[in-house]
Amino acid sequence: MNHTPTELTDALGTQHRPASGEARIVSLVPSLTELVCDMGLAANLVGRTGFCIHPRETLRAVTKVGGTKDVKLDLVRELAPTHLIVNIDENRRETVEELAAFVPHVVVTHPCTPEDNFALYRLFGALFDRRAEAERLAAELAAALTEAHAVAAALPPEDVLYLIWREPWMGVARDTYIAATLAAVGWRTLPAASDARYPQIDWQAPGLQAAARVFASTEPYRFAERHLAEIRALSGGRPASLIDGEMTSWYGSRAAAGLRYLADLRRKLVEAGTVR
Repeated sequence: MNHTPTELTDALGTQHRPASGEARIVSLVPSLTELVCDMGLAANLVGRTGFCIHPRETLRAVTKVGGTKDVKLDLVRELAPTHLIVNIDENRRETVEELAAFVPHVVVTHPCTPEDNFALYRLFGALFDRRAEAERLAAELAAALTEAHAVAAALPPEDVLYLIWREPWMGVARDTYIAATLAAVGWRTLPAASDARYPQIDWQAPGLQAAARVFASTEPYRFAERHLAEIRALSGGRPASLIDGEMTSWYGSRAAAGLRYLADLRRKLVEAGTVR
């Protein structure tokens, strides 16, 4: 089977070869651990982080190698992986460089928009001989993007504040995957411009006054119903609601489900009349 250089190129521009023999994969990225399993590669997964929780039953038998930032290098060495899957935002460069000293193939990822998942599917499909699975996921994503864009086209754009942390309060910049996913259904995150990808929130900042609503994500901070009254007070009484952080931030095989979730959420909020 022929493979083009482009489909085997990772986020750093490294050209990979299709895996030969039985691949042994360690994934340090929760959403990509899920993708590996959904592409039929669960038997090849020998290591994962403690934050890799989907699919739950499948992962019970897979060795935990620490967290996304604090990886147990000696344990990874013992697992003798042929491939290591990492992400530019989620894993420390220094750690990845140490692992690269003894893992033959390090696959670096960095999806920043839902559309970037198409290249991700092609890369994994070509690398691990899962072309059919990659094509299935691409078709599901294309359909979900069409639905999301239809919702965005039918409704006026809406500025929103998306919270990922409390004390200090933190949001997301528009160059993040989360913001791009929200934008697919017509939600524009605030602040409109930021030097930091995850800026601290000044509730009194003039730029935030345009927010029509506030979303409190269920991860990485575990926002719950008890936090919403505080958020409404700080935001001047704006509508505030919880939002599933896995559906907005997990790329890979969850991307299509995330877009459908957001399209449905936007429709429901309009029907409920919670537009400021």
